[in-house]
Amino acid sequence: MRSSKSSKAEQAVTYQQATLVWHRPGLVAGVDEAGRGPLAGPVVAAAVILDDLNPIKGLADSKILTALRREKLFHEIRAKALCCSIAEASVEEIEKLNILQATLLAMRRAVEGLRLKPSKVLVDGNRLPVLEMYAEAIVKGDATIPAISAASILAKVHRDRWCAELDLQYPQYGFAKHKGYGTAQHLAALAAHGACPQHRKTFRPVTAVLS
Repeated sequence: MRSSKSSKAEQAVTYQQATLVWHRPGLVAGVDEAGRGPLAGPVVAAAVILDDLNPIKGLADSKILTALRREKLFHEIRAKALCCSIAEASVEEIEKLNILQATLLAMRRAVEGLRLKPSKVLVDGNRLPVLEMYAEAIVKGDATIPAISAASILAKVHRDRWCAELDLQYPQYGFAKHKGYGTAQHLAALAAHGACPQHRKTFRPVTAVLS
């Protein structure tokens, strides 16, 4: 999938010379998200432009890394990348837009937050946010594209930290352990205590408790 804001003439060139677009020189940003599935909290997206002259070893899909390894890579990515950006879409935006559109919004914010403007953006998954530059969606890109792997790590660590802070405010839910996902512990806490302000009220398990 491709996304590009351009004039009709530019679009015509893009369609006729697609291979030239793919090889367009310039900076490449990787984008990924964390937090689409949980019952609470924002969805987080990150965008990363890596430095080819300062490689980072061990980049991989954040889900297969240990929490300790993610934390170490988080700091290394922040130190070695040419630039990176982390953005959120709030619970209120998730409820207003739906989770897919809120995720794309967070991704767009992450790209727009980059200090350097990429000429190409590679996004994990099969959907693209609206961007000013050429973009391509890559299914399972977090496992194959280093810049997307780096973005997945930044997004995951940022959101896990957010959950740890929320746990201090609402310890009865166990956010530090389940990170907002619908585990048996979380569902039991919802049934016992109701929803907190950071629960996504449009998600079915939360809606069921409120009704």
